Amino acid sequence: MASNDSEQVGDPIPSAIKILVAGGFGAGKTTLVGAVSEIVPLSTEEVMTEASMGVDDLAGVEQKETTTVALDFGRITITDELVLYLFGTPGQQRFWFMWEELAQGALGAVVLADTRRLDTCFPSVDFFERHGVPFVVAVNCFDGAHHYTGQEVTEALTLDERVPVLLCDARSRESAKEVLETLVKHVAATTVEPA
Repeated sequence: MASNDSEQVGDPIPSAIKILVAGGFGAGKTTLVGAVSEIVPLSTEEVMTEASMGVDDLAGVEQKETTTVALDFGRITITDELVLYLFGTPGQQRFWFMWEELAQGALGAVVLADTRRLDTCFPSVDFFERHGVPFVVAVNCFDGAHHYTGQEVTEALTLDERVPVLLCDARSRESAKEVLETLVKHVAATTVEPA
């Protein structure tokens, strides 16, 4: 017997899609997850200590004082039938061992790129290419950073031309939603069975 507060029979059950948000150290992954999440995001952001000196490369992000040590988690409902669960990965090399576990069951990924340190997103691109996870590259347009076109970023990262590259502001909910919508469309286009 169903309780009064249970869902009505016939209500659609939302499809849950796991999405990873990856990229280099300081690229804005925590910011993007926090900007778009409809729930208070889970964050394992910790103050950087002297233990990270000489281990974490702060070139280009010298003012950074905190870092993700495990993951970020957020959720956004796209439609009544589609909910995205966002898992932000840590960016430092010493935490890359966690990517394998976080990637389990992921249908797609966002690689957040920082043009001040574009080389820091190569490991994420390589990881998703090796694992066959569809991804998009979102170039976080930091204030004061040189702006490049999507085509320039595609060439610099030697991406397959089918990988969407778009410019974004990780602080903006609308911009982050556009990134996620582009990813969902890309996942659908790359995973559809040929007729």
